[in-house]
Amino acid sequence: MTYLKPSWLTKKFSSIMAGANIAERLTVTRRVSGDPQQVAVTSVNVNGVKYLVSTRGESQWVKNIRANPNVTLTVKGNSTAYIAAEVPVQERALIIAALDSCSGN
Repeated sequence: MTYLKPSWLTKKFSSIMAGANIAERLTVTRRVSGDPQQVAVTSVNVNGVKYLVSTRGESQWVKNIRANPNVTLTVKGNSTAYIAAEVPVQERALIIAALDSCSGN
């Protein structure tokens, strides 16, 4: 899937949501600089497992996780460390369906 660059408004809204602890905030390590990158994300639980889905395709945070799978997910001020693993394409349908049902699609 190709990357869909977010608009300025989307970036601004995401940073406001993350800063206000309204959204879930994912912290990953940037693959080039080693600095932390924080992005607002939405997780979905399927059979007791938490999944993140990049709604914009192969985004920078996805590439950063591939380089370093150690991430932190902050929800309402509570942070939890995870080791992320990419789900193979052929196994993603159930996760995407769960995400669609959460968003009302």
